Amino acid sequence: MYSFLFDIDDTVYDQLSPFAQAFEKHFSQYASIPLKDLYLYSRKFSDEVFELSESGKMGRREMHIYRITKAFQVFDIQITPEEALSFQYDYETFQKNIQLLPDVIQALNYCKTHRLPLGVITNGPRDHQRNKVKQLGLERWVLPEHVFISGEWGIAKPDQRIFLHAQNAMNLDSETTYYVGDSYANDVIGAKQAGWKAIWVNRRGLAPLSADVRPDYVVDEQHSIAEIVSGICEQGQEKP
Repeated sequence: MYSFLFDIDDTVYDQLSPFAQAFEKHFSQYASIPLKDLYLYSRKFSDEVFELSESGKMGRREMHIYRITKAFQVFDIQITPEEALSFQYDYETFQKNIQLLPDVIQALNYCKTHRLPLGVITNGPRDHQRNKVKQLGLERWVLPEHVFISGEWGIAKPDQRIFLHAQNAMNLDSETTYYVGDSYANDVIGAKQAGWKAIWVNRRGLAPLSADVRPDYVVDEQHSIAEIVSGICEQGQEKP
């Protein structure tokens, strides 16, 4: 039996959308900046200090200031800590309106119809990520005990231990377990190191980070999550 576990941020919903809304509210004077690039830089700088934030060596607000400030600096723009925090406040506010992407709903419905095990593995603080699970309505498909959050377990992707913890808790077969996520470093490499299959959600057209560790499938403009999930299960679709 196939099993599918999902990342949350920028995988099951479009994280750029609330980012763009907060940007428009606070930084519309910088409209010439490529918004997608600014967003990707903020993710990059967030990843750089993720372990410091998770361990408590860097406060969350300090991290929020750091990532967007550094992203703007790439474009030779300086913003104040106050501006960074105001942006973050509204970014979080707009995240309360996030919705599952249509192809994700199709994939989840397909799995539910075929009674395939479903789960979530996500990095981040417990309450923040649990709120996203609730806002997105993922409880319709995923049991609460099958949602694994780094802030709850003290282990974060790409550490294979969080994947193996989920595997043991859900009694999964690694050979038929697929992890769906957008981060090459955290999701593709993490899942593959745990012995799972990986579906890389690459809607932003990014280049692979490794020539040695490759995803089994890629979600892009030509291939949706729902198409790939159903193709795997029906064994009638070649890898894109």
